[in-house]
Amino acid sequence: MADVLDTSLLDTARSWLAAEPDDDIRAELAQLIAAAERGHTDELAERFAGRLQFGTAGLRAAVAAGPMRMNRLVVRQAAAGLGRWLLDSVDDAADRGVVIARDARRKSDVFAIDTARVLAAMGIKSMLHPGAQPTPVLAWSITGLNAAAGVVVTASHNPPADNGYKVFLETGSQIVTPIDTEIAERIGDFNPLDIPIAAEDDHLISWLDTSWSEAYVADAPRVRLRPEVPGVQIAYTAMHGVGGDTIAAAFTAAGFDPPTVVAEQQEPDGTFPTVSFPNPEEPGAMDLLLAVAQASGAAVALANDPDADRLGSAIPDTRDGAMGSSWRKLSGDEIGWLFADHILRHTNGSDRLVVTTLVSSSLLARMAEAHGVHSEETFTGFKWIGRIASERAAAGQRFVFGYEQALGYLVAARPLDKDGITAAVLMAEIAALAEYDGVTVQGRLDAIADQFGRYVTSELSVRMPPADGAKWVQSIEAAPPSQVGGIAVESVTSYPEANLVRLMLTGGTRLQIRPSGTEPKVKLYGEAVDLDPAELDRLLQALAS
Repeated sequence: MADVLDTSLLDTARSWLAAEPDDDIRAELAQLIAAAERGHTDELAERFAGRLQFGTAGLRAAVAAGPMRMNRLVVRQAAAGLGRWLLDSVDDAADRGVVIARDARRKSDVFAIDTARVLAAMGIKSMLHPGAQPTPVLAWSITGLNAAAGVVVTASHNPPADNGYKVFLETGSQIVTPIDTEIAERIGDFNPLDIPIAAEDDHLISWLDTSWSEAYVADAPRVRLRPEVPGVQIAYTAMHGVGGDTIAAAFTAAGFDPPTVVAEQQEPDGTFPTVSFPNPEEPGAMDLLLAVAQASGAAVALANDPDADRLGSAIPDTRDGAMGSSWRKLSGDEIGWLFADHILRHTNGSDRLVVTTLVSSSLLARMAEAHGVHSEETFTGFKWIGRIASERAAAGQRFVFGYEQALGYLVAARPLDKDGITAAVLMAEIAALAEYDGVTVQGRLDAIADQFGRYVTSELSVRMPPADGAKWVQSIEAAPPSQVGGIAVESVTSYPEANLVRLMLTGGTRLQIRPSGTEPKVKLYGEAVDLDPAELDRLLQALAS
C-alpha cells in the first residue's frame, strides 16, 4: 500500500512540476521529487498533504513548491476562486473590476500580475497599483475607484520566507465570515494546474499611475485634530517595508517635518536583513529605532510593520524621573488609550462610536462612557471593526476610532481597515500636543490612569500546531478550571465565533485564550486594574501550565 501511495504522490508532484512557471520553484520541487524517489518522502508528502486554506486572512505561507505553500499556481487558483465569487455575488463586478497592490516580498510582483491575468481571462477588469504600495493605500483606493474588490499581495509582519494574499470588499474592509468560506469553496472548484490566464497586455488589465497614492497622502492631514500645534522630533522605521516614502509624504502634507528614519531599514527589502521577525511586537525588532530615537532626541518613536497597516511606538521612560535615559515600547493597548483620549477630547457629539476587539483592553468602554459616546466590542481581527463601523453607520452612529491590541488602529473614516500611516500622523500630533501643553506622552498615560485606575495588560504565546491549540481551548470550554494560580474563577464565557474563552477571576482579573488565526500558536491575554504586572504574568503562566 505504501508503494501505491508513494507512486500517487510522485505522479501528483510531477504534474505540478510540469505546470510550474518559475524556474526556482521548479528546481526546488525537482529536488524534492528526486529525494522522494530515493525513499525520502516526508517533505514532499507534507507539501502535498492538502491545499493552503483560504480564510479571513486570505492566504499566508512560505514561498515554496506545492499546494501547501505560496507559489504562482496556488495564487492563480485563489484568483480564479475570487473571480468566480465576484461574478456570482457582486453587481457589475466584471466592469467595476478589482484593484491590486503588492509589497516587496519575494514573488509579490508576479503574484500580483498573475491575479490580474486570471481575472482578465474570466472577463473581469483589473487595475494594478505601480511598484510596491502600503496596504492602506490599496484599501483606501478601492472605494475611490468604485472597485468590486481589492487584493493585496503581502505577508504583513510574518517571517521573511512568507508571502500572502489578502482580499478586501468593495467597502475597503477585509472579508469576513461567511465570505471567506464562499470564496474557499470556489477556489476548490478549480484545478491549480489548469487555470486559464490572459496575456499581460490584455485590454482588461490596466496600470494605475501614482495619483491614487498621492490622493491618499493629500487626505491624511484630515486626521489631525489640533492642526495649529507645531510638530516635534519623531523617529521612524519602515522595518524594510513599503511605508517609508508614504510616511514622509504624509508627514509633510500634515504640516510636520519628515521623521528621522532608521536608514538601514528605510528601503523595501523582502529579505529583512536586520530583523529576523519584522513585527514591531517582537522582542528586538525596534532596537535600531530606539537607538535612533535616543540619539536624535525624539519625543516619540514610531514603527510600521512591512505593509504599513500596523503601528508600534515607544516613548522616553519618565516613570523613574530620568527623562530620556531609557526608552520603553508601548503596548498595543497603551497606544489605543492615547488615541482614544485624544480623539474623544477633541471631537464632539453623542453619536460618536468607538470599537475594539474582545482581546483588547476593556478600558476603551469606560473612556467612551465617560465621554457619553457609543462603544462596541467585537471579534478578534480588524475586519470585524470595519464591519461594525459600516453597520452602525446605518443606525446613525458615527465611527471615530477603532483599535485592536495587536497594533492595529483606524483613526480615519476611510479605509475601513487598520492604517499605520494615518495612525502615525495622529501619534505625532499627540506627542506634539503633549509638549505644547508642557507634559509628556507618559504624562498623558498617567492622567488616564488617575481617572480610570491603572489598567495592566499582558500577553503570552504558546507555540503549537493549530489543531492542538483548538483542542486546548475546547478542553477549557468543556471543563473550565475552578481556580487559576490560586485565584477563584468566578465566570467563564465562550465566544465560539472568535474561538475564544474568557475567564473572570475574583478581584476582576480577566484571562482569555484563543488559537492564533495566522500562526501556529495559542495566545493568552490578561487584564487587571491596579495589579502588580508580575502577578498578572504569573496568572497567565498558571493558565498555560
